Amino acid sequence: MVHIDKEECEAWIERDFYGYGQNPPDPKWPNGAKIAVNFVMNHEEGGESSVELGDDVAEAFFHDFGPPGMIKPVPGERDPSTESQFDYGTRVAVWRLMRMFDKHHIPITFFAVAKSFERNLDVPAYVEANGHETCSHGYRWRSYGDISPEEEEEHVRKAVASFKQTSPSCRVPNGWFYGRPNARSAHIVAKVYAELGHQLLYWADSYADDLPYWKPMPGNPDKGLLIMPYSFDNNDTKMWFGQYASDDAFTQHAIDTFTTIREEGLEGRPSYITVAFHSRWMGRPGRFQALKRIVEHMLQFDDVWFATREQIAKHFAEVHPYEPEKFKKAKKIAGGINGATVNGNGITNGTNGVKH
Repeated sequence: MVHIDKEECEAWIERDFYGYGQNPPDPKWPNGAKIAVNFVMNHEEGGESSVELGDDVAEAFFHDFGPPGMIKPVPGERDPSTESQFDYGTRVAVWRLMRMFDKHHIPITFFAVAKSFERNLDVPAYVEANGHETCSHGYRWRSYGDISPEEEEEHVRKAVASFKQTSPSCRVPNGWFYGRPNARSAHIVAKVYAELGHQLLYWADSYADDLPYWKPMPGNPDKGLLIMPYSFDNNDTKMWFGQYASDDAFTQHAIDTFTTIREEGLEGRPSYITVAFHSRWMGRPGRFQALKRIVEHMLQFDDVWFATREQIAKHFAEVHPYEPEKFKKAKKIAGGINGATVNGNGITNGTNGVKH
């Protein structure tokens, strides 16, 4: 089972306040695009907390009953009302959403909980057959911040085995997003992937940039792990939490994000945005129109690259490949510099002896 040094994990998640700085690299998006847009469907239905699956209580998070605390699940008792709301995601919502994206030939990324794919095999088959991407969202939809290393490794292995089984081509996702990880999570996933001979291309549990950036592969610094930053501000959970008072507010925020990043691209600093949503939530008839307005707005422009996270990651890695020597050199220098950090280019920033 897992044997990972705590100091190694702490070093990997060391904070970097510099990043690319004032001169981010040009990702050179295909066909001269000024912005890349990635739509992410969080597909968690059937993998949520459920007495049916052996959990102590039913799910109490992210449903139409309201924010946490509005209802209190009864320990040991199933909650048919909550379960049926989640069921809507796989029965109806996912197909409504996918009809729109396929109509416009837009490939999207599924942040898929492995258990959810197990509950409706039509979904992973459809994703693969229609050019969309599966990124692992863990084995179950839960927090991994309070789990033991041994149990987490077991969940990673179960997720890999599950995705391999539900994929028509036995494909294992090469991207990973927990949403609620811990300091060991990247090392545990990388360890399992290496042992099983699978490729771990990118890690999405970051909100630190508008571009991908490299970090050394946990456990093997000669290889790189591309960090693909995610975003919560363009996420439909904002409506659920009440941070956006209406569907229109969510729509306008996503459009404003698109406008800003595209304008920066026109000025010579292209990057990408993520618009994220949940099957059971955005796939409801009323909320669906909010996402439809976002998509239709973006389709008016001919300098947009609609892509999956995997496509963006592979493109960026080809244009700006990982250079381990930069990280090794930067780490050596940083050892003697107080407050030094290593940015996405493997360049050390920081000063020693700041005068006051």
